[in-house]
Amino acid sequence: MKKLTHFDKEGRTQMVDVSEKPATHREAIARGSVYMKSETLKLIKDRKVSKGDVLGVARVAGIMAAKKTGEIIPMCHPLNITSIKIDFKLDEKKSKVDIEAGVKIVGQTGVEMEALTAVSVAALTIYDMCKAVDKEMVISDIMLMEKRGGRSGEFKRKNLKFKI
Repeated sequence: MKKLTHFDKEGRTQMVDVSEKPATHREAIARGSVYMKSETLKLIKDRKVSKGDVLGVARVAGIMAAKKTGEIIPMCHPLNITSIKIDFKLDEKKSKVDIEAGVKIVGQTGVEMEALTAVSVAALTIYDMCKAVDKEMVISDIMLMEKRGGRSGEFKRKNLKFKI
């Protein structure tokens, strides 16, 4: 098992020193889902939610959240993000919205937390905008799908059927 890097020799928490690491291209893709009543999904699809364009607002919220990750996750470094893309897929059979966030940087540390934060906040925004009509929504399956760059190399989740 790999050693946890957010602890010093005395076991105290620390922000990892990345000052000696070279800046490299890094990318992470995360996904998640919001399950809801079919009527709620139809309101989103038809853009009839009273608070406005749910997916448009969720996209902006996810982008903003990725940019603020270093401020809300204690040991994350603030990053100079070069690209954030958030996509949604409406799955009428399973009555859910699938969310995918891809984040890129050129930097000294990974961007996985930014992608996961983008998905999480986009999902929370969908919930917030639709809670008046559906309090039973479930935010689920938030996970890292892929990451590239850095010393640890490439990661790609296997055996998952979900695709945007």
